[in-house]
Amino acid sequence: MIQVSDLTFRYREGAEPVIRNISLQIPDGQFVGITGAAGCGKSTLTYAFNGIIPHCYPGDFYGSVLIDGLDTVDTSLTDLSRLVGSVCQDIDSQMVSSVVEDEILYGLENFGVPRDQVEQRIQSALDAMGIADLRDRAIASLSGGQKQKVAVASVIALEPKVLVLDEPTAELDPASSRAVFELLARYSRERGVTVIVVEQKIALLSEFADRLLIVDQGQIKFDAPPAQVLEHSQELLEIGVNCPRSTSLSVLLRQRGLYDGPVCRTVDQAVARCLEVIA
Repeated sequence: MIQVSDLTFRYREGAEPVIRNISLQIPDGQFVGITGAAGCGKSTLTYAFNGIIPHCYPGDFYGSVLIDGLDTVDTSLTDLSRLVGSVCQDIDSQMVSSVVEDEILYGLENFGVPRDQVEQRIQSALDAMGIADLRDRAIASLSGGQKQKVAVASVIALEPKVLVLDEPTAELDPASSRAVFELLARYSRERGVTVIVVEQKIALLSEFADRLLIVDQGQIKFDAPPAQVLEHSQELLEIGVNCPRSTSLSVLLRQRGLYDGPVCRTVDQAVARCLEVIA
């Protein structure tokens, strides 16, 4: 679905490239988590996926990015947005309507979705995000988690092949954050949509993502399934990426000679290991 070859990008006002020599392939239906220290270039990388770079931010662009076979340089932003749906970190800035139903309808009308498909798409998007009961609610009356789900619903109603979210849980409490990730993982699995999430909460990424990309100083430091990436917990800490507490606990048990298995990614795994140790 996404093929990146030797991608380098420098913003016009920047002295150095923000991302350098990045090559990767992301297949259909994969849930990919991207994280790294602040300013490492992870958001810029997603801008290359949805066409914001090079169409909105001027600068020096080298290499290529193909989305479903289309080169982002030669494809208009309008056409790319039919393939890639994006949800930004500042949800309020993304909202354009005052009622949930109208927010979802807005994109469908702008893309000229046939009238006989509109109702089905609205209801399907609401159901996918578990917010059918919010259809007639005023957006101003919603919680942060509810707004987040509405934003995602408004994008998936357009049926993109790729969904890109930039720190979707930054302002959410732990329960709401987990709920959003559960919905995204289920949606990716059931619909075969490629989901890419930039997120600082590596514990959530480690639990739900199929693959983790760790960005460091504009380059991909690690690219592997979460369990393999977390094996490098010390290196992650050195580049400013905090590991899940469950991982830190399993590493400590290893160091004490009490455990010799793979690192833990979830609380449940850590609990199970601790019970084994004290048994």
